[in-house]
Amino acid sequence: MTLAILLSGQGGQHPAMFDLTADHPAAQDVFASARLLLGGTDPRDLARAGGDNLQANRTGQILCCVAALTAWRALAGAASDRSIVAGYSIGDLAAWGVAGRLDHADVLALAARRAEAMDAASGAGFGLAGIRGLSLDALADLAARHGCHLAIRNAADSGVVGGSREALAALCRDATGSGAQRAVVLPVHTPSHTPLLDAATVAFREALAAVSPRRPPARAPRLVSGLDGSTVFRDADGREKLALQISRTIDWAACLEACREYGADRVLELGPGHALATMARAALPAARVHAVEEFRSLSGVTDWLARP
Repeated sequence: MTLAILLSGQGGQHPAMFDLTADHPAAQDVFASARLLLGGTDPRDLARAGGDNLQANRTGQILCCVAALTAWRALAGAASDRSIVAGYSIGDLAAWGVAGRLDHADVLALAARRAEAMDAASGAGFGLAGIRGLSLDALADLAARHGCHLAIRNAADSGVVGGSREALAALCRDATGSGAQRAVVLPVHTPSHTPLLDAATVAFREALAAVSPRRPPARAPRLVSGLDGSTVFRDADGREKLALQISRTIDWAACLEACREYGADRVLELGPGHALATMARAALPAARVHAVEEFRSLSGVTDWLARP
């Protein structure tokens, strides 16, 4: 078995996001490290409380990394010896922890710093919109006409654009009129992966340089850059892409293609949510695909991973 591990971006946070991992012994130090960054609030309590705070940029980025790292801690022993990991947006940073390239505490601290840099660079009145049903070339042209930027390539007919929320609303109307199946301004207030966040890339590059690298263990998953789907061989090159993806278009379709080329016949999204699993089912039709949150227990996940 070759396992592809996909790590979610923001947007899927919900009150039950830690239900499967909350009491797992291997996850406790991750929860403890996150608590220090969340003003003393336990991330499990914060999630259970729900509300708009779950979608706040800094909180959301930390929680997404906690979800990925705790799930991996709980499941790593059941994973295949041959695996590959790719992360979507903030999931790209979490992937460095799953791949053993960064300590979990460093991942969480960097998530907080990343969000702070993005908030400082973006200002108010900006966001993202998701468009499905137009070619990426057509979407890029439409974005340019509205003063927006292509932020994410999800598939040949699916992408995300960033810009001012006023411009995004007009873009969505035009996209629908041009035949898009879905065009909606997302509940996100940061124009991630666009040149509007160039200053955040500079700040995060400096933060990354201050953190010591780790030598990954022998069984660590192969690490794929969430910017362009390339394998991370050199630490310096990978960190530069990790900084650049804040303000450059990310190619998630290339990440899924990298998983396919590596021979992934099983795909597991660690969450929160299951959006990446949905995309993976279309991109890797021969693979068996699940999100952790589609299971009722961790034992159900490990049993599924153990099946021939």
